[in-house]
Amino acid sequence: MLDLDRWQEILDTIRHHKLRTVLTALSVAWGIFMLVILLGAGKGLENTAEYGFRDDAVNSIWISGGRTSTPYKGHAAGRRIQMTNQDLERTRDGVEGVEHITARFHLYGDYQVTYGDKHGSFDIRSCHPDHQYLERTIIVAGRFLNELDLIERRKVAVIGSKVVETLFGDEDPLGKYISIAGITYKVIGVYEDEGGEGELRKIYLPITTAQMAYGGGNRIDRFMFTVGDSDVAASKRMEQEVRQKLATQHNFDIEDTRALWIRNNLENYAKIAGIMASIRFFIWLIGIGTILAGIVGVSNIMLISVKERTKEIGVRKALGATPRSIIGLILQEAMLITGVAGYVGLVAGVGLLELVNKIAPDMEGFRNPEVDIGVALSATLVLIVAGVLAGIFPAWRAARVHPVVALRDE
Repeated sequence: MLDLDRWQEILDTIRHHKLRTVLTALSVAWGIFMLVILLGAGKGLENTAEYGFRDDAVNSIWISGGRTSTPYKGHAAGRRIQMTNQDLERTRDGVEGVEHITARFHLYGDYQVTYGDKHGSFDIRSCHPDHQYLERTIIVAGRFLNELDLIERRKVAVIGSKVVETLFGDEDPLGKYISIAGITYKVIGVYEDEGGEGELRKIYLPITTAQMAYGGGNRIDRFMFTVGDSDVAASKRMEQEVRQKLATQHNFDIEDTRALWIRNNLENYAKIAGIMASIRFFIWLIGIGTILAGIVGVSNIMLISVKERTKEIGVRKALGATPRSIIGLILQEAMLITGVAGYVGLVAGVGLLELVNKIAPDMEGFRNPEVDIGVALSATLVLIVAGVLAGIFPAWRAARVHPVVALRDE
């Protein structure tokens, strides 16, 4: 590999066949370039899918009341299913595998919230303490709601950082009192949320306080729970158990899919993960196919090169060159072309992805397309193998050339 005369000869051969070398190298560079771009695009699709689950717990099931679509036991179709606190309790105590559970009683519309002479309209959510785990709420000051807040129906509130900006500015909100529709609440916590600015303009209240203060009684509009480390099959079993309990309690047909709206995030995530795995396999298949096409091109060009240099190889063998040295010469030339061309394609692909990331990191459908170090190393390994494969057959042909036959070749 360190034979300077051999490298000089290889470079002279390349210089004398510039067009052929460039076209060969271009096919290899294009193959690696497309592999990197396809893998980056696939990663962008994967990031987009994961971004859609950033705000809610992936291992969660969400249940909302709907309207019946079929008559059942004397009840007409079109009946609204109104869930209650007891439905949440039955699920918490009667369904095995429930980890964190919370409900919501909706206060519809934006409520006018005031602090001193400042005011703003914000979405009010009433919930249980476990809501923090379902919505991935990040407490940055104070605390979230707790069980005592619910038991004692305390008038306390946890507010988003955008609410703080609007009502308090640089003032510390903890311990201060805000008014929501004429009722005063003490601020006990401030939170951040990865769901975007809209999630940060919400105020959380204890669900028992909201039910009492705003005429909710024991009604809830939605409840949701996490399933811990359960797999998709177990989560489906739990989902069916909940449906059975609610169907029995509210007298609707368990097969009536419109009576309840159930969203199984774990099942949805597993489906998307399966789709992403198929896309990754398809991308690798296309990318490697493109590289193999380039390898075939390199191999054909090397065969032509060997044919053109038949007399030269014959002279070399007549002067004592061994088959090993002939094979080494051809292999090094093939590896040089594929290695340099592949590196150029790799750098170009990574450079384009970095440019896209810099210009539009949150591009719709392809969020943060990137290629990690493992993929880059894999691509480099493909290059080395490609160079060897491309030169093996031509090198073998060259090593078999008989000196006498070669010198008579026209």
